[in-house]
Amino acid sequence: MEPSLAQLTRVFARIGLMSFGGPAAQIAVMHRELVEVRPWLTEDQFLRALSFCMLLPGPEAMQLCTYAGWRLKGVTGGLIAGLLFVLPGAAVMLALVLAYAAWGTLPVVEAVFLGIKATVVIVVLQALVKLAKKALRQADRWVIAALSFLALYGFGAPFPSVIALAAAYGALSATGRTEDVPRPDTTATLRTALIWGGLWIAPIAAAWAAGSQILAQIGLFFSKLAVVTFGGAYAVLAYMTQEVVTRHGWLTTAQMMDGLGLAETTPGPLILVTEFVGFLAGYGTGGIGLALAATAMTLWVTFIPCFLWIFAAAPHVEWLTTRPRLKAALSAITAAVVGVIANLSLWFALHVFFAEVTQAPAPFAAALPTPGSLDLHALVLAAIAAALLLGGKRPLPLVLVLMGGAGWLVGSVTI
Repeated sequence: MEPSLAQLTRVFARIGLMSFGGPAAQIAVMHRELVEVRPWLTEDQFLRALSFCMLLPGPEAMQLCTYAGWRLKGVTGGLIAGLLFVLPGAAVMLALVLAYAAWGTLPVVEAVFLGIKATVVIVVLQALVKLAKKALRQADRWVIAALSFLALYGFGAPFPSVIALAAAYGALSATGRTEDVPRPDTTATLRTALIWGGLWIAPIAAAWAAGSQILAQIGLFFSKLAVVTFGGAYAVLAYMTQEVVTRHGWLTTAQMMDGLGLAETTPGPLILVTEFVGFLAGYGTGGIGLALAATAMTLWVTFIPCFLWIFAAAPHVEWLTTRPRLKAALSAITAAVVGVIANLSLWFALHVFFAEVTQAPAPFAAALPTPGSLDLHALVLAAIAAALLLGGKRPLPLVLVLMGGAGWLVGSVTI
């Protein structure tokens, strides 16, 4: 059954508004709406599309949504589905970051964010456990995860190099036979790639030509991020934090953690945390006008690549999902991402639970806590969040609201 554009728009608008809780919950919503409730996709088509989207950099749930729209109504359907998945969350995030820029340094607001940060620690740990169960089913995958964690936490290795080495190992160690599936014509693929690639770089080139160095820097940085974001937003957050805090100085570590907490409260992909970063980078440099321009640039270069990957590669799904080396490379990347998220989990926990964190002496790059700076309030809030999320199985948006309130109560006593 092929839907009309009006039907497709209504269904994907509902998916976009219900897309809380990270990619697993978002994919479950899409499966219910597109496979179970209405027969727009078969089970096999849905799973094959999901496997394909997991091969790509970027938010897999948003790309799966875009692919589903493309399969149903071509490029028009893909644009409608992808935009409706992103825009509700982007609008909410813009409202939140505007409020954060105005009031984020007040003691009461900081207390609220302590409760949210404590919850984020539990959320990231939860994501780590879920991914590890799926990804680490062979001995060599455990080794990849451990080495990735050691390289990132112990020595500060660049995130892209960790992913590249894992992919190379996976491809070289692949086994299995290649299925005989004809490869589609590449002429249309090249034309599509050129069109969307041009759209991708156009605002960066315009910013450079206009002499706006900060906008060009933001565009180039988040473009690079769009290429290396395998394994979801959690996988790339530590790398992004290192770059925006240490190298560029756009945000502080505390602000990055606040941004992730806000992103967890919005519908849509968690990678919308980049919108928070882009806004504050512009705001700190040139006020609200530059902040809004930086937000637009960040969203553009974060999500236009998703449309490029889908529209250029969608005709090749049947062929791509039968390549053993590609599958093995993805499997190895996923194992490395377990180590990446383990590093992120530890980094978050240290900065939430300890007021002072130092760096180990060279050649090591590990973050080390100062024992006397332990924040008992944060520890108690994290325990409550764990009880609500893991024991009580409460929905994440509700837990974030409750923990923000708990942080406010703690703050009202200690302020």
